[in-house]
Amino acid sequence: MTGPHIRELVLADCDRVAEIRVRGWQSAYRGLMPQSFLDALSVAQDAARHRARFGQGDGTVVNLVAERAGEIVGWACHGPYRGGEARTTDAELYAIYVHPERYGEGIGQALLGESVRRCRAAGHPRMLLWVLRDNISARRFYERAGFTADGAEEPFEVEGVEVPEVRYARELPRPR
Repeated sequence: MTGPHIRELVLADCDRVAEIRVRGWQSAYRGLMPQSFLDALSVAQDAARHRARFGQGDGTVVNLVAERAGEIVGWACHGPYRGGEARTTDAELYAIYVHPERYGEGIGQALLGESVRRCRAAGHPRMLLWVLRDNISARRFYERAGFTADGAEEPFEVEGVEVPEVRYARELPRPR
């Protein structure tokens, strides 16, 4: 099976991306977050947020979609690292989701690989990301892609339940 086609998001993709994101949360975070929170996630509301943000900003945030046989099956978003007040030249993977019915097909690897490639080409020295501490499968996915936990941890709470995040980093050396 050939890899998915990766391209930039267009406005018409927002509904499908919202479905992938919501279904991804509901699948990946089951047992890690309150089920009532996951059940209340709305594809329609998420799509409206994506449409409202589309075309805004300075172009430094990149939304990618993965297509297979003409169907969008995954989404990733990266841009400048959001490290509070201190701006760095690092990049951050803000999100990556694959439709749960398509797990294990290499879609996430393709999206992550393209995000890393673009961030390296843009001159970012490192790529950082945040992942739920107890999301072991996601942590293994990032570790297989060369990311390592760097010791930073952030509190995160959903409906009174603590679900802390840990930061992962990967150096992006420029090709010689």
